[in-house]
Amino acid sequence: MPIRIKGTMPVVQKLEAENIFVMTEKRAIHQDIRQLRIAIVNIMPQKETTELQLLRLLSNSPLQVEITFIRLETHRYKNVSTSYLEEHYRLFNEIKNIRFDGLIITGAPVENLEYEDVDYWDEITEIMAWSQTHVTSTLYICWAAQAGLYYHYGIPKYTLPKKLSGIFLHRVKRRSSKLMRGFDDEFYAPHSRYTAVSTEEINKRDTLEILAESDEAGPYIIFTKGGKQIFVNGHPEYDAMTLAEEYERDKKRYSDPVMPQNYFPDDDPQKVPPMRWRSHGNMLLSNWLNYFVYQITPYDIDQPVENI
Repeated sequence: MPIRIKGTMPVVQKLEAENIFVMTEKRAIHQDIRQLRIAIVNIMPQKETTELQLLRLLSNSPLQVEITFIRLETHRYKNVSTSYLEEHYRLFNEIKNIRFDGLIITGAPVENLEYEDVDYWDEITEIMAWSQTHVTSTLYICWAAQAGLYYHYGIPKYTLPKKLSGIFLHRVKRRSSKLMRGFDDEFYAPHSRYTAVSTEEINKRDTLEILAESDEAGPYIIFTKGGKQIFVNGHPEYDAMTLAEEYERDKKRYSDPVMPQNYFPDDDPQKVPPMRWRSHGNMLLSNWLNYFVYQITPYDIDQPVENI
């Protein structure tokens, strides 16, 4: 799938090096094609890394996608320059009158804060509310999944005894769901978080359904009827070495860091971990784009999507 992004973004060269078709704005304007508009609210600390991870997954589809990265005006970004954000990201106020086919909201390393204490909480909830009328389907990842479940359905999070980090086995609960098409009965997925949501709380909401879960990591993919909202309580976008890099950072911060489970061969951080979740991550994003964005969104994107 051609990914349409600004030709000046550094991630373009990395994607092209992986033989991923990147179409710049200059070339795209010469094609008479209704592209899918996908917005990404990227709150992860390592902006360029997350950009590459998400765009890599979004490329595994025959659909043509125009990407808009959104930054938060109320958040102080620490690991990226203001000039980078101003050049490659747009403020929410600049795009809030535009309708999008899909929206992705990423995780953020703020799980130990109460939602209302997060400095950009008011702005992120404004985006969540806006998505109800301006986006066909929204995909929430990790912290954003917990935040979305709290904002939309009042589901609380709880603090885990220690950090949940590693690669965990999951099982599909409803194979007939289009979102789970092509999945094996059991599959692996990465997790990296300090908080969780409970199966019991999710099951109390008639409009929510758990499509995949893990004995160790809990509910993983939570689905609303029609796929208007999809909550992924983990990191399907992670690269093979992402958890290793997080572990190295944790070792510098804490005296007793949690080693990722089921990750390093023989629990030896000197050994390269195998990547066992690539196919599931590709399948998840492809199914979302195909069944809950492309096949549902109107050709005239300016048509209201509140009741879709």
